[in-house]
Amino acid sequence: MRKISFLSFSVLLFFAMACNNASSDISESKKSNPAAEKNLASQRIVTDAFQSGDASKIDSAVASDFVGHSEHGDMGRDSLKAMISVMKKQYPDLKMDVLKEVGDDEYVFTLIRMSGTSNGQMGMPAGPYDFHSLEVSKFKDGKAVEHWSYMQPKEMMAMMAPQKDTTKKK
Repeated sequence: MRKISFLSFSVLLFFAMACNNASSDISESKKSNPAAEKNLASQRIVTDAFQSGDASKIDSAVASDFVGHSEHGDMGRDSLKAMISVMKKQYPDLKMDVLKEVGDDEYVFTLIRMSGTSNGQMGMPAGPYDFHSLEVSKFKDGKAVEHWSYMQPKEMMAMMAPQKDTTKKK
């Protein structure tokens, strides 16, 4: 019986300490952090550029020595600007809903839901798409210096599958 009581007390103590630490972490994160706010604002400029196709503000948010890591290799800031233009042509009605964003003085993590219609260029079938992406950006002095993007393989495979034409009659 003592062992059970001791174990129960230990578990309760652990949860009490964990809850106390979690609440202090939450209050700490709500404090103003000018560097984090600047990084979040820069990330929003990049997200808006992809959605609108307008890369004119990229220099204010992305460092000149930026490296974007992708499955096709690393790209610089000028390549990023070109990709924004290409993406707008490939996905003319691209919609990017920011589901959650978290940032500090070095990183910004953004969970995005992207949806719209592909025009069938760039190796992707024409038709609707809808997927989630986790965007991770590293910042220095308020500008993105590195970027990684992660998507769920299941959603990517569904996007790459040819769309069924439901308008044809049998």
